[in-house]
Amino acid sequence: MSGHSKWATIRRDKEKNDSARGATFSKLIKEITVAARMGGGDISSNPRLRTAISAAKAANMPSTNVDRAIKKGTGELEGVNYDEITYEAYGPGGTAILIEAVTDNRNRTVGEIRHMISKNNGNLGETGSVAYMFQRRGVISVLATGIDEDSIMLASLDAGAEDVRLEGESYIVTTPSDQLENVRTVLTTAGMTVESAEIQMIPKNLIPVDANGARANIKLMETLEDHDDVQHVWSNFDIPDELMATL
Repeated sequence: MSGHSKWATIRRDKEKNDSARGATFSKLIKEITVAARMGGGDISSNPRLRTAISAAKAANMPSTNVDRAIKKGTGELEGVNYDEITYEAYGPGGTAILIEAVTDNRNRTVGEIRHMISKNNGNLGETGSVAYMFQRRGVISVLATGIDEDSIMLASLDAGAEDVRLEGESYIVTTPSDQLENVRTVLTTAGMTVESAEIQMIPKNLIPVDANGARANIKLMETLEDHDDVQHVWSNFDIPDELMATL
């Protein structure tokens, strides 16, 4: 599928190697709370909550933390009122960046994000400035060990997926956003190990960068993702294969 940036691969590898990071649970709790507030606490009728809980399980979050976050979202327990905000920005070299944040203080968050972006040779854009460059899709990572490409391709496409590709030790399955849960269920039922399943904003077109541009954009993306309020960051920069090993 067009538009899969090398940043997606770097991010996935970083998450695998950094899953014990303290901020991980905080971000997951926010997502579960917001999902429960917006769609209710029943996972059978709330796909977003179901996805958030799956991510929490993959990160080995205790079930008590998950239950408490759900109850805060549904109002059964007192909790912080979070707002969801999407920021649009330009990175080093004019790359496009989408940032999804969950915050209890809009002014603080936008100020801190603007400072991070400016410090890393980018600038915060207006609403609508880069969002049109991305498309909303489901992305599922499946452990490739013991699975042949024909099997996962057939199962995925029959379930409604758009694309399957091998990246390192994982198959990456891309789906329409409303088919994410269905495809994941089919793959899990078939005995495949689903490492992650989430909604992503996939760039429609990519901007190739040189070594300096790659390092600058990766630094900015990592800085943004380390912010407590930032849930997801996407960009349309792409790194030539020959540069990947040097970064």
